[in-house]
Formats: sequence, C-alpha cells, structure tokens
Amino acid sequence: MKRYFVYVIELDPSVADQKKFRAKNPKYISGKSCVYVGQSVRKPSLRFTQHKEGYKSNKYAKVYGLKLRPDLYEQYNPIPTRKDAEAIEEMLGIGLRNRGYGVWFN
Repeated sequence: MKRYFVYVIELDPSVADQKKFRAKNPKYISGKSCVYVGQSVRKPSLRFTQHKEGYKSNKYAKVYGLKLRPDLYEQYNPIPTRKDAEAIEEMLGIGLRNRGYGVWFN
C-alpha cells in the first residue's frame, strides 16, 4: 500500500532576496524561517537528498535547502492518498505563510 508524506525544508534566508520568492511572500517577516513545502511518496529524508542532488528538484530546495524541519510536518505523516498529501501540502504552505514564514510550494 502506497503512503505519502509531506515535508518541510528549511532554506537559507538569502532566498528571500530572490524577486520571484519575495513576490509569493508579501507578508514575510524578516528573520522568520524561509521554507520549501513538498509532498512525495518518498520518505522526507530521501526526498531531501534527491532535491540536493538535483533529481526532480525544486530550484529553491536544491540551491538554498539546509535541512528538514520535522517539527513543522511530522504530525501529518504518513498520508493515505496523493490527493490528501497535496491538500495537506497546500494547507501547510498557506498556514506557514500566514504566520510570517517565507514559503515556496507547488
């Protein structure tokens, strides 16, 4: 049985200097964490490694990714369906953005 996971990667704060990233985060509070939120059938630790190696990687996660932030996602995993994982990814991304984090998600 397939299981899905959401994950959060902490990004180097310099990602906030990127115009496209800033445009998605008008309420970003300087000094708060910048993060990438994703979902996958792969476990978060493997998915983080894949991002860093450039496999199906988001450019922000590849270039600016520092570490996983299990404190922000562990409570949601595992997830039974991709549809649920996508919904949780969006909910988590928007929720963190509303708390002043700089957030990128698909």
